[in-house]
Amino acid sequence: MAKLRRETHSTYSDAASQRLRAAWLYYNQGLTQKDVADRLGISRSTVIRMLDEALKRAEVQIWISDGIGDCVELAVRLEKAFGLDEAVVVPSPASQDAAAIASAVGLALGQFLTEVVTDDATIGVGWGRTMTASLSGFRPPRRENCKVVSLLGGIVAVHQTNPIDYTWRLASQLGAECYMFLAPLLVDSVATKRALIEKCGLKTLYDLAENLDLAIVSCGDIGPHSTSLSEGFISHETLEELIAAGCVCDTMFNFLDADGRSVDHPINERVMSVDLDTLKKAKHIVISSGGAHRAVAIRATIKRIGCNTLITDESAARALLGMVEDN
Repeated sequence: MAKLRRETHSTYSDAASQRLRAAWLYYNQGLTQKDVADRLGISRSTVIRMLDEALKRAEVQIWISDGIGDCVELAVRLEKAFGLDEAVVVPSPASQDAAAIASAVGLALGQFLTEVVTDDATIGVGWGRTMTASLSGFRPPRRENCKVVSLLGGIVAVHQTNPIDYTWRLASQLGAECYMFLAPLLVDSVATKRALIEKCGLKTLYDLAENLDLAIVSCGDIGPHSTSLSEGFISHETLEELIAAGCVCDTMFNFLDADGRSVDHPINERVMSVDLDTLKKAKHIVISSGGAHRAVAIRATIKRIGCNTLITDESAARALLGMVEDN
C-alpha cells in the first residue's frame, strides 16, 4: 500500500484557532511573545496563557535535539534498507530507560495516528508500553464509522499495558466501535483456545482481522527489558526456555526467532491472539518500537508480518542499519 496520506483538516473553535495561531507564530516562526501579541491584537499576558494552554492540551509537542537532522537521514536509510513506505525516527531520550524510550516513540506514534486515521477504517491494535504511551499524543479529528479491534487477549489483573484497556481507550478517543478480545492472554490448551474462538463469540474478531485497513503493533525483546517478563506474563523459567529455543522477539505474545519464525515452544500454541500470518494481510502495517536492544526484535517482526510504516528512535535505527550493513 502506498504511503498513507495524512489528513489534518479539522474544525476548531475560535478560541482554539487563536491559541494554535499564537503557538505557530511563537514556536515555528520564532516571533517573540510581544510580537505575537501585536500580530494578533491581544495582550502579552494572553499570549503567555495561550502558549501554556497549548502545551497542557498537547497541541504543541516539543523535543530538543542537536541531532534532529540525523534522524531524517536515518529515516530515509531505513526506508531504503527495509523497503518501507515511511520511517519516522525520533531523537533517543537522554535516559535509555525503557519507559523513557516508550514515551518518546509512543508520542510519535500518537501523532502519526492522529493524522492518518480516516473514516470507515478498521484498525487492529496490539499492546505494549509504546502503544499505551501513544495515547498522550493521540488527538484525532472527528471520524465516522471506524472500528478498533483488539488483536489479542487481556489480563485479569489491571496492568498499565493491558491490551483490552488500550483498545478501549483508543476507541474512546476516536469515537469508534470497540471490539475487545474478551479472553485471557494465555489459556491452558489448544482445545480451550479453539473452543473460545468457535463457541464464545471470538470468531467475530478473527473475521474482522482478515480485512484490516490499519494494523498497529509493537514488539519486545527477550531479555531483562522484556515487557512480558517485567509485567509478570511469563516466568524467568519460561524466558530461559524461549531463549534456548532461539527466541529473540515477542510480537503480540507470539515468540519469534531472528528470521521471524515461531519458535518451538508450547506457549505459542496457547496464546489468545490473531495469527501473525493473518495480520500480514492488513492494508497498512505500522510497527512502533524503540531502543537499540529491540533492533533484533523489530527486524524479526518485519520479516514475519512486513511493515509499511516504522516508528522508532535513533538508537534502534542505527542498530537496525548496522545489522543490514553487516550482511
